[in-house]
This record gives sequence, C-alpha cells and structure tokens, in this order.
Amino acid sequence: MAGPAAKIIFMGTPLFAVPSLRALTDAGHEILAAVTRPDKPRGRGLAPLPSPVKLLALEKGIPVLEPVKLRDESFMEGLKSLSPDLIAVVAYGKILPPAVLSLPPKGCINLHASLLPKYRGAAP
Repeated sequence: MAGPAAKIIFMGTPLFAVPSLRALTDAGHEILAAVTRPDKPRGRGLAPLPSPVKLLALEKGIPVLEPVKLRDESFMEGLKSLSPDLIAVVAYGKILPPAVLSLPPKGCINLHASLLPKYRGAAP
C-alpha cells in the first residue's frame, strides 16, 4: 500500500463501479460507507433488486446508505458524522450538490467511463 490508508465514502451504483470499490478495499482503505441508489423494482415480479455496489458493500461489511435525495438534511448530517478524508464517486447516477462536494478535506474524485467533455452523458 502506497501511503497511509484513507477514510473514504464511496458513491456508486452499477456493475461498472464494483471494481473501483473492490480496489479501494483491497488497498487497505477504510470505506466508511457505500452510498448507492435505492433498490429498483426489476424483472417480471418487479421485486426490488439491490445495486451491484450494494451487494459488494454488504459482502464486505460496509454500511450502505441509499438516500432518495442527496440534499436531505438527515443524509447530510450522517455524511458529516462519518468525517471522511475524501469521497470517491464512480457512476453514482446523480449530480452531487455543493454541500457533498465540499465536505471531505481531501475533496472528491470521480471516475468517468469516457473522456470528458467529448463523451459526456449518462451512457458514454
């Protein structure tokens, strides 16, 4: 591991985000929480299915947060109480409000699936 472990909040939802979460845990970083989109009804019976990030977080014993709105006061208080060093964002699916972006002292880092701004959008 290069350098000291960081206390990280991970934000992501689809399968694309799973290798990044796994790499952070494998590198020895402390993942304080995984923030993911709420379970969505899928399939014939429309049963709510968890996101791939949620499944990995649960497997690794990482607390999972599924806010409906990022601007929710109780959600923001919960993030603040975790005192993260940084927030890692990989395909979370929503634009982060300034209050989230300014929270960690080392900032937020976002991994995007394509070159920006040329290939921006939800499905680059």
